[in-house]
Amino acid sequence: MRLLIDVGNTALKAAYSNERNITSCNVNTLVWQQVTEVVYACVGKSELLDTLLAQAATLNIPCYEAAVSKQLENLHCAYEHYQNLGIDRWLALIAVYTLWPKQDCIIVDTGTATTIDVLDAGGQHLGGWIIPGLDLMTRSLTQNTQRVFDDETTSFSSELGINTPNGLKNGALVATIGAVEQAKLHLNNKKPKLIFAGGYGELLQTQFSEAIFAPQLVMHGLSYWRELYKK
Repeated sequence: MRLLIDVGNTALKAAYSNERNITSCNVNTLVWQQVTEVVYACVGKSELLDTLLAQAATLNIPCYEAAVSKQLENLHCAYEHYQNLGIDRWLALIAVYTLWPKQDCIIVDTGTATTIDVLDAGGQHLGGWIIPGLDLMTRSLTQNTQRVFDDETTSFSSELGINTPNGLKNGALVATIGAVEQAKLHLNNKKPKLIFAGGYGELLQTQFSEAIFAPQLVMHGLSYWRELYKK
């Protein structure tokens, strides 16, 4: 069984991968005797990750850190300096390339930042955007303006705002929706598959018809990266 570890900007997440089935797990209660290898991705330093890798080492469990490459099988990275692409974006691309092969896709991953990446049916990553996540977008306005304020009870909606909190939150949501719509134009008016992941992925998925919410997208990408890397 493969242990997958994703260290994001705000949290460390872990999951087991067994015959392509992904199951979230608690790092405090890992079943180490069933783990055959560890595959991880990290966008920053993590003491908890260091502890987990040290534990794996004491048990002689091999560990592999996922990395971005210019090409993986028939998947091609758009970045000239591919090392600068975030590993989370690359893993999402790998997952979509594997799970929805030969399809035009737009991948939206919502975390501290929202990333939008465009992948054509031939496996060519066309590029993407990084914009503030919904919470970061609203927080930046409340912290940097005198009369814009938020509250804890207002939810995100695409309706026109009729007070300051829902004007703020709804504006952040429709700005993100607009970015996704703009991404479609880069596929020459084809009808791409829209795939959403991350904390607000389910919310954004409801704003589009026939869109998919894939909460374990990065974890799938970690597991598929390891399988493709071994070839």
